[in-house]
Amino acid sequence: MQFDWRAISGPALTIATALIALLVDRNIVAVPNPAPLFVCIVAFAASVSGLASGLISAAISVAFSALFFLNHRAMPGYDASDLTRMALLAATTVGTAVITGMLRQKWIDAFAWEQKHHATAMRLSAALDQVDIGIVLLDADTRAEFINRAFRDYFALSDEQADSKPPFIALMYHGRDTGAWQLPEDELSAFIAKRTEMIRTGDSTPININLADGQVLRFICTALPDGGRMLSYTPVTDLVRHSDDPGGADHYRALRGSHRSLARQLGAAE
Repeated sequence: MQFDWRAISGPALTIATALIALLVDRNIVAVPNPAPLFVCIVAFAASVSGLASGLISAAISVAFSALFFLNHRAMPGYDASDLTRMALLAATTVGTAVITGMLRQKWIDAFAWEQKHHATAMRLSAALDQVDIGIVLLDADTRAEFINRAFRDYFALSDEQADSKPPFIALMYHGRDTGAWQLPEDELSAFIAKRTEMIRTGDSTPININLADGQVLRFICTALPDGGRMLSYTPVTDLVRHSDDPGGADHYRALRGSHRSLARQLGAAE
């Protein structure tokens, strides 16, 4: 069995303090009532090891105080003032132990809850890194709180850039600078402006995005209750190409490569 020093640290410190005060008072110099010091020790015991340790320290404090007051009287017994002071000490130390112990337990519960949800968030993050759908979580200020592996790969975003929590507009400029989109240069500014407006308003209209490497991603913006946004980029390249038929050839060619068609779709999404 592992020795738990915290469980006995408070009572041990209380006993040590009481013995030292008693020895000094009897053999060296008169010691004033150490009740305030006992209250501090009880608070320490409850904060380190919990309510039980604090209550034990409180009991030791009251017992020593009874001995201390008796030692300072010429006649055996206690008068009303002694009993009042011991009652006040008992109430103070017990109250200190209870309040500090409850606060400690509340802090421990909060820490455990945080650890549990942190572990859940880590598992969820690891799971989202395994899917081929690009996921970006934005906060209410449109700053990226999470960017999964698929999005980083689609847009050649380094881990250092992704982990720096860039704003959404910075991600758009990164895509422009790396030539990620299959768009002419004179349409990029309008494309970025329309996408930014979609994010700001929480427009959930799905649009297809053609990448320079030939992939097609279906983009959807989802507004979150806290004011943030979840952006998803689902690969639909095979779906678009396999659904092509002679009767709809012009339409699907437009989805894959026509910049004017893409501009019209973005305009309709406003």
